[in-house]
Amino acid sequence: MDTTGLRERKKQRTRWALTDAALDLFLAKGYEATTIDEIVAAVDVSQRTFFRYFAGKEDVALSILREYDQVFLATLNDRPGDEPPITALAAAIHHVLGSVRSADEEHTDRFAKIRDLVERSPALAVAQLRYFSEMEQQLAAILARRMDVDVATDLRPTLIAATFLTVIRIGFDGCARDGLFQPDEVATRIEEVFAVAAETLPHAWSAG
Repeated sequence: MDTTGLRERKKQRTRWALTDAALDLFLAKGYEATTIDEIVAAVDVSQRTFFRYFAGKEDVALSILREYDQVFLATLNDRPGDEPPITALAAAIHHVLGSVRSADEEHTDRFAKIRDLVERSPALAVAQLRYFSEMEQQLAAILARRMDVDVATDLRPTLIAATFLTVIRIGFDGCARDGLFQPDEVATRIEEVFAVAAETLPHAWSAG
């Protein structure tokens, strides 16, 4: 018997159970009004168990989105070194959006709940913006390595990173405005906005 595999599957089930309970409570009661005690009671585990998996309420609410972000950064880092930044960014974001689309029904439901929750909760919206700032630094560092420049003295990696994340944010804002939270809808909108940006931005500086 593969006891290591069994332990990992049990840990993953506990993680998903805590995530699902938290999302349901956040949407029913409000993010700010929900306590960690209520989350662990819904799953019948201890606070100690909760903190083995998550740093707090913000972490359990946004962990899935942040996992996708880390997949994006890893994919970008692994792209061929001779690709132009826009080509590598497009390939990496398409890979992540493909993963979002191909997720199973339970994960699809979680993604939709999280996107809905972020739009409902000012605290989580602020947390997401703060995380975007951290993400910008990580993305700029990867782009600088790919471009073989020093991010401390060359502004281009940071400008590209900031512009890319602004495009993604605009896509998410448009989804929220139109009430689109399902992964396939979100992925399609993000791709549409990214395509417009890729076509428009190279010419924007010279526009009359």
